Formats: sequence, structure tokens, C-alpha cells
Amino acid sequence: MRALDAWRSIRLFCIFLCICVWLSGCAGLGGKDPLRVSVAGIEPLKGEGLEMRFNVKLRVQNPNDSPVEYSGVSLQLDLNGQSFASGVSDQGGVVPRFGETVVNVPLTVPAFSAVRQAFAIAGGAQAGNVPYVIHGKLAGGIGGGTRFTDEGKLSLPTNSLMGQ
Repeated sequence: MRALDAWRSIRLFCIFLCICVWLSGCAGLGGKDPLRVSVAGIEPLKGEGLEMRFNVKLRVQNPNDSPVEYSGVSLQLDLNGQSFASGVSDQGGVVPRFGETVVNVPLTVPAFSAVRQAFAIAGGAQAGNVPYVIHGKLAGGIGGGTRFTDEGKLSLPTNSLMGQ
């Protein structure tokens, strides 16, 4: 009976130790400010068939006291609340502590997405301001990566859209 009690005590101690290690690990991950990501530039790339392709330059700012390492980038662009373009890159690097870097991501716009958005903009109430949302992820690091979001409105010249 004493061996069973000793075994239970060891097992409870191990569980307690695991919980303490897990909680201290979570405490070390908290308190970080999110990365600030903005579009620094867009350049056209050669497309395949009817699709359009762009090289999007993202400026990534790290407002934290520790660098952020990444080994790939994933990006999704939504216009008017609908998926418009996506892209991935295996580019890797480090965003330095209290620093910034520019990351290049090739985006592909499928033909049907472009047509759908053209009809929505041409027919619409939002011809001057098109809401966008960028969802992305810098892959790598301990937690598997760092996610980011940027949103706003694109101001399109309405005269050129209507042929005036």
C-alpha cells in the first residue's frame, strides 16, 4: 500500500511540474505587441493565361524587444469582403527588434476574381472606395508563426473606370 501511495505522490508531482512549466512558457509568450504590416509597393508580374500576377512589397515593423525570425510568408487579399488574390513565398529572414524589413510576396489574381470585382466596382455604390483586408502569416519561430492583418479602403479614380 505504501508503494502505491508513493507512486501517486510522484505522479501528482510530475503533473504539477508539467503544469508549472507549461504556464511559465505561456507567460513568456504574452505581452508582445502585434507586428505592423503595410503595403509598401505593388509591381506587375507576367501572368499565365487569364490570371494577373503582382509582386507585393510588405513593410513589416516589429515594435517588440526581441527579433522575429520567419521562414516563409503567406498572404490573402480580400476586396469588398470577397477573396481576390493570394500568394506565398519561401523567403526567410529576421525582423529586427524595434526594426523593420520589406518582404516580397507574389500574388495571383484568378481571372474569375478579377471579373467579379470589375463588375462589382463598375456597378456600384463603392466605385470610389473599395474596402480591402490583407491577412497574412510569417511562418517559423516557436509558435509556428506570426499572423498579421491590415485593412483600409482603396480610392479608385471613378472617371477612368467609367471611360470619362
